Amino acid sequence: HASIVDGKRLSFSQNLKYKHNDMADLEKQLQKCNPDAIKLIIVDGVFSMEGDLASLPEIVRLKHKYNASIMVDEAHGLGVFGKQGRGVCDYFGLTDEVDLIMGTFSKSLASIGGFIAADKSIINWLKHNARTYIFSASATPAATASALEALHILQQEPERLENLWNVTNYALKRFRESGFEIGATESPIIPLYVRDTEKTFMVTKLAFDEGVFINPVIPPACAPQDTLVRFALMANHTHEQVDEAIQKLTKVFKQLELL
Repeated sequence: HASIVDGKRLSFSQNLKYKHNDMADLEKQLQKCNPDAIKLIIVDGVFSMEGDLASLPEIVRLKHKYNASIMVDEAHGLGVFGKQGRGVCDYFGLTDEVDLIMGTFSKSLASIGGFIAADKSIINWLKHNARTYIFSASATPAATASALEALHILQQEPERLENLWNVTNYALKRFRESGFEIGATESPIIPLYVRDTEKTFMVTKLAFDEGVFINPVIPPACAPQDTLVRFALMANHTHEQVDEAIQKLTKVFKQLELL
């Protein structure tokens, strides 16, 4: 995510990139590092464009092998995966193995702001050294109260999470049956690959005219050959709404000779 890229720049640290969810390539990058250097592996729990999950168990194995630390961005995992929506780290049972867990209030918690969770010593260091924390205004009481209440709802109304996964599994099945290319998504983020920048915008416009709101994803958010529209589900969507959306999207994709 762009916020991670900017955070890396602010740290003035050496930056090594590895291929998407490619653990062999991650290991190659770790092998380039000084064994005694501080190494932080940063990854999204749920990848926001393709909807697939980080290979967290393998990342934890590499963490121990190369004396590294891990930071997971739970922006799209919080409220979706794990017990009571605690995120991908909880989903894999690896919360205690992750050194920093970051998230936003602006997705499932429907507010503004965000958080970082870590050991007391790390948080204390960030409080006294992170420019973006020190020189920013505090979160507003209203935004904080909204996020807190959303957390209470997640804990007290588990049927919302059940509904989300019920409609997600139904949608994944229906999209595949209808012939859409949706990749390796395992989440309520469902990419519909177009693989053409101009047609990606055309799909978005024609779908909107049909009453279906989807997001276009083009470079730099993805590679030029991987452009897509992002179909995202919420807990209060119904099977009937999914059926209607797929019917209309099928019409649009066929009109543009994409299906």
